Amino acid sequence: MNTLSLESLAAYWSPDEVSANVVIFMNIVGALLLGLVVGYERSYHGRAAGMRTYGLVCMASAALVVVTGYPNYWYGGHAGAVALADPTRVIQGIVAGIGFLGAGVIVKDGLTISGLTSAASIWASSTIGVLVGVGFYTAAILLTCLSAASMMWGTRIAEWLPSHPAVSVSLRFTRNSSPSLDSLRSWTRQWGYEIAEGSLTIAGAGGLAEWRFVATVVDRRVAMSIADLAGEVARIDGVEDFRLSFSRS
Repeated sequence: MNTLSLESLAAYWSPDEVSANVVIFMNIVGALLLGLVVGYERSYHGRAAGMRTYGLVCMASAALVVVTGYPNYWYGGHAGAVALADPTRVIQGIVAGIGFLGAGVIVKDGLTISGLTSAASIWASSTIGVLVGVGFYTAAILLTCLSAASMMWGTRIAEWLPSHPAVSVSLRFTRNSSPSLDSLRSWTRQWGYEIAEGSLTIAGAGGLAEWRFVATVVDRRVAMSIADLAGEVARIDGVEDFRLSFSRS
């Protein structure tokens, strides 16, 4: 079989092949929507992994699974003549390797975690490569468009929907000075925030206490911006240093 013949190349875009790609695409879209719903619950509560991360992972996972259900359409319908090894074993190795690569872009700085969406996009990119490799070009193109749209507009959608964004707060107090938990909660409520349950950590060295916690927005309409929040924190008696940052994904 001449793999560069017009007949062989046209097989990748035959009606049956395109129909299989459309079915795969419908599964991908459904997985993306369901992943966004689960991710919205996390975004609503100010968690690091939000709609984009969950949507990308769910969509890519569905694509990898559904593509294995159409072996007769791999490589333009010529899987038997092209594939000498089991492609699913190759896909398994790719997924395992990409997991290590994705872990390398995730960074944890105190209570702030970044790089989760980048890791998810790497996972999605590997799935796009798998789809191209087995010859599902239409599904690969559509998955590329969905992934790009999720990363570009996912944050805007999350901002439009009701949610409780989170700010990571680190306070270092002067020597032998430390606030009470009740005072801390009172301050955050005045700013339009509340301390996330279980996020408070307290450390101390040389008589200097450092409090770290995640503050989530109670009402976005009245909550202070992070710039105004910095001004309020700076005026707290006993605060020597502080650090504020958005909890990003």
